Amino acid sequence: MLYSVKELLLLSAAALVIDWVVGDPKWPTHPVIWIGRLIRRLEKLLAPERRKENPLAVRLLGILLTVITLAVSFGVMWAVIWTADYVHPWLGYAVSAWFISTTIAVKGLKEAAMLVYEPLIAGKLDEARKYVGYIVGRDTAKLDEGETSRAAVETVAENTVDALVSPFLFALLGGAPLAMLYRAANTLDSMVGYRNEQYRYFGWFSARTDDVLNYIPARLTGGLLALSAIFHRGMEPGRALRSIVTFARRHPSPNSGIPESAVAGALGIELGGMNVYFGVPSERARMGWPQRPLQPRDIVSSVRLLYSVSLILFAGVIAAWFVVR
Repeated sequence: MLYSVKELLLLSAAALVIDWVVGDPKWPTHPVIWIGRLIRRLEKLLAPERRKENPLAVRLLGILLTVITLAVSFGVMWAVIWTADYVHPWLGYAVSAWFISTTIAVKGLKEAAMLVYEPLIAGKLDEARKYVGYIVGRDTAKLDEGETSRAAVETVAENTVDALVSPFLFALLGGAPLAMLYRAANTLDSMVGYRNEQYRYFGWFSARTDDVLNYIPARLTGGLLALSAIFHRGMEPGRALRSIVTFARRHPSPNSGIPESAVAGALGIELGGMNVYFGVPSERARMGWPQRPLQPRDIVSSVRLLYSVSLILFAGVIAAWFVVR
């Protein structure tokens, strides 16, 4: 089962349309949920807590966790697509497009952001804090309106890479199996890629793998966000690019600072600042030149940039389809 470049272009475009329309349905069970269950079972089986006295052993177990998870995710997806394609090529196309769409989460990210935005504009800060707590790792109980808005904007900005550009690019390169491998790597990072006592050694390889896979997509996303700003009144693409150059390297992540600084520059706001994790304050790199305070409407603006990036990608692959022979 090898798809041509033109087939991969159309499958990726179709998957993006499916995500725009359908999003992440609750049924059937989302592949990421199955990947998460696999990770938890492997983590329990490998039992790294028993080997804390040997960091090297725990690191090797973490490598094993990553390799098995990626191999199973890729292999199962390849087998499903091969079987569907064997039954009928058009079934293979349909199954491929569907599973690629499950690795993309434009609509889901928008819906999560709007669940924060709508209570904010209605004056229901406690409800907004609850929903933003579903999508960020920081403590949210004491966030004010501006900090709640910042948390949502940062999440949309960062996940423009993870939930859109990266899986889309891997789908273009290798269809549903490679896109699912990326999604597995990203899920590993979100579950074990922490620098705390529990996962410092066990999750380091998962975190580094996610960094490597996102390296090029993150930089492409920065340019796409700046380009997207051209199409929205009040946003400045030039300032977005300058913000990337000035601030992105200050972020502790080699990739997350790029989309966050791009959005900060485009909107004329400041992202980053003081966050609290499990009761411990942590000053994060500040990005952007604040022209005004953060407001709930900045959440909507970040979502508009997200959708604009997805439209540019869609238009790009359709144009490429006509060019490629």
